[in-house]
Amino acid sequence: MSTTWSLTIDCAHPNALAGFWALALGYVEKPPPTGFGSWEEWFAHHDVPEEEWDDGAYLSDPDGVGPDLSFLKVPEPRVGKNRLHLDVRAGGGRETPWDIRWPRVTEAVERLTAAGGTVIQVHELQGRPDHVEMADPEGHVFCVV
Repeated sequence: MSTTWSLTIDCAHPNALAGFWALALGYVEKPPPTGFGSWEEWFAHHDVPEEEWDDGAYLSDPDGVGPDLSFLKVPEPRVGKNRLHLDVRAGGGRETPWDIRWPRVTEAVERLTAAGGTVIQVHELQGRPDHVEMADPEGHVFCVV
């Protein structure tokens, strides 16, 4: 039996970064826990100080398949290379024929660049473009495949 898991990303601006990743992954804002009409209601119920209510943002897969994502405010900037990265399979992954996959990849890269992402490098495989290494608005590295 597998274990349910989520991914937490440390960042300076949780809501802005969550917006970028919602666009990248097709995710939506995670609904508040059952019994609460809003996250603010949940925060108040659990005595979270109001000045901390914007210290996090939460996304979920609208289909309930992928893991939840949390974005938590931290005071320090990212330093060094991240040792874990996401592969955004916008093109369908390498099992999708290149002539179908690559236009999807380039469209996603254009959309994510317009949203504040940065292209780091286009990687080639067997003499043609294969995937694009990018950084989100806060510098977290990921690939579009």
